[in-house]
Amino acid sequence: MSSTLSAQTKINKDVPYGLTVAAAWSWRIVAIIVGLAVVWHLASFVSLIIIPLLVAALLATLLAPVYEALRKGGVTKVLASLLCVLLLILVVVGLAALAGQQVVQGFADLSERLGQAVDGAVAWLGTMGVNTQISSESLDSVWQTIRDHSGAVMDSALSFGTTAANIGTGVFIALFTLIFFLYDGDRIWRFLLLFVPKAHRHTVDRAGRSGWRSLGSYVRVQILVAFIDAVGIGLGALLLGVPLPIPLAVLVFLASFIPMVGAVVSGGLAVLLALMANGPVNALLMLGVVILVQQLESNVLQPLVMGKAVALHPLAVFLAVATGSTVMGLVGAVFSVPLLAFVNSFIRGLS
Repeated sequence: MSSTLSAQTKINKDVPYGLTVAAAWSWRIVAIIVGLAVVWHLASFVSLIIIPLLVAALLATLLAPVYEALRKGGVTKVLASLLCVLLLILVVVGLAALAGQQVVQGFADLSERLGQAVDGAVAWLGTMGVNTQISSESLDSVWQTIRDHSGAVMDSALSFGTTAANIGTGVFIALFTLIFFLYDGDRIWRFLLLFVPKAHRHTVDRAGRSGWRSLGSYVRVQILVAFIDAVGIGLGALLLGVPLPIPLAVLVFLASFIPMVGAVVSGGLAVLLALMANGPVNALLMLGVVILVQQLESNVLQPLVMGKAVALHPLAVFLAVATGSTVMGLVGAVFSVPLLAFVNSFIRGLS
């Protein structure tokens, strides 16, 4: 027994101290990664529940000031939360109705302009010696291809129906959860604190509330930035005669919730729409409007407004969006920065 201990002691002396520490860290890191992988795998089966919960949490931070104002006015908790949800529904439905009405009214004009643009492109190709006549055999081939792949078309339609049903279910879960987050959120948080050791409960409580306030600040400031982007680009499109300026502004507003990426994509769509409908000169003018609005956002709004609300470095925001979109696509791109804002303030609150 003594010889075994002496041999083990000799081995320990032969192993450098740094390697011993690295090995101790390594198996712990591996254990954490395995645990996270298991949690991630299990969460994929209940994503229909998790994503609406995250949406409800963001909406709760946004509507919290309205809820508190109603409570100070003497409205009961349940009624105040129901009024907040009703206000949210009215705003969303109103924007959708306004955008839809504008699409219906402007579609005829847009289709006419696009038709003229296509005719002009076809005529230009004809002057270049390109044969633009489409034979009846080509049309028959197209129809035959459609008939041959009718099964795939039906599968896509069924898949779309399933997706629409999942979206409806997610919206219902998010709104139902939002009601409880608003009027009973504090009690829910106190229940979650019961899983924290009593000695650290006060610190975790302080850190969690700090993260929640930071999350609320981020959501409200992001809505302000998205609104300014939408008004700037939509007003520019209206003055330049670009079709569908209001639906374009709504699209810019929604896309702005994906930091860095959303504004670029929606701005590019505005320029493309101007190019197809009004020609290259109008598209260049629209590009100038998009660049001006985005420069205003990145150089004025983000440092002055967002920087004070959420202390996140631009590189951290970029990496969060890139990682989120790689792992979870559009959902990850939307939720990565709010989650980073919460974690950043939570960790700061622990110190």
